Amino acid sequence: MDRTVADLNIAHFKKLLSAETDPVKRGTIERLLAEEEAKLAHAQPPKKDSPDKT
Repeated sequence: MDRTVADLNIAHFKKLLSAETDPVKRGTIERLLAEEEAKLAHAQPPKKDSPDKT
């Protein structure tokens, strides 16, 4: 689930960046985006032998 949340946050921050022009707000969004990308890079890959929980 952590990977899904990180993926959704990354998509959201990229969308915000595409429309934001204020440099201070862009800096904050870019920092948040980098944090989420780092979380995703360190996230455990899903185990293939375990069933998905939905």
